[in-house]
Amino acid sequence: MDYGGVPLWINRILGEPSVLSIQGRMDRAWFRANNPQACPQQCDCPIQWPTALYCDHRGLADIPDHLPGRIQYLFLQGNNISSLSSPSLANITGLRWLILDHNQLESDTMDQAVLQNQTELHYFFANHNNLRTVPSALPAGLKQLRLAHNQISSISAETFQKMQNLTLLLLQGNRLQTITEGDLKGLISLNLLDLSENLFSSIPRHLPLSVQQLYLSNNSLSGLDGDSFAGYLQLKYLRLSHCGLKSINPQVFNVSSLVELDLSYNKLTTIPTVHTSLQYLYLEANEIEGFNTTSFCREVGPVSYSRMKILRLDGNKMTYQQLPQDWVFCLRVLQSIYI
Repeated sequence: MDYGGVPLWINRILGEPSVLSIQGRMDRAWFRANNPQACPQQCDCPIQWPTALYCDHRGLADIPDHLPGRIQYLFLQGNNISSLSSPSLANITGLRWLILDHNQLESDTMDQAVLQNQTELHYFFANHNNLRTVPSALPAGLKQLRLAHNQISSISAETFQKMQNLTLLLLQGNRLQTITEGDLKGLISLNLLDLSENLFSSIPRHLPLSVQQLYLSNNSLSGLDGDSFAGYLQLKYLRLSHCGLKSINPQVFNVSSLVELDLSYNKLTTIPTVHTSLQYLYLEANEIEGFNTTSFCREVGPVSYSRMKILRLDGNKMTYQQLPQDWVFCLRVLQSIYI
């Protein structure tokens, strides 16, 4: 939407901005000449949005000095910033968004206290940097933490203990091999957890039981045990594509809360058993040779049938003619099937 002349997407309910750049979308000289508010020379300060400061894609090696204290939204993505120190944000006490995607941040040069002191910070973006560990001192009020595509191989046991408000944690594209019992302790409100593109050889244990969206695609998983997802009573969306899966316990996905299951691009030879409440199942590009109705329905009747809406079986070793005659009575509300 157009927000006071500055093209931005704003959540109408929360009033939060997107991570768009305004470079090339505004006349910097006009804004600087007509804006009475102080603004660092390296940045842009939209008149219509006085709490936002755009310093993105400027080739900056450091965060600019003397940042205005009024700032709540600080956009620093696409620079060469390698360190984060307390003096750089000393004047700002009400920071809500801090965007540092596509920089050169390193764990050794990051002042841990600089984030902890930002008690109003709700969104911290540091995707595509050089971090080797999750920052250990994060503000307790944080709602979203995005650390995708770094070099993270470990998480301190006490990092998340006080972060009861965190709902989204992105850690895909890192070097994690395991999650120990205390690593994610404290995340009682976590909704979405993305651990795709890491180095897991089995489903990590000790994940928050509150998680509803769990993404584990592009890991080299040797197999799945029957209790891999036991206890996750709120799990609705599960992605396990591109994991090299061959051997799985036939009951591992018989989870009543699941709505969507992605098992595409693996090496499965049979359709796993799923709960009748599952609505979306993606099994394309496997090595499945046949169709077994009991994978979806243990019995078929007036109230005993699968709620499946979309079923993808294309790119396997079976044809439409192989479907048994009774499959339509089990998948009676199916909207689309691909073979």
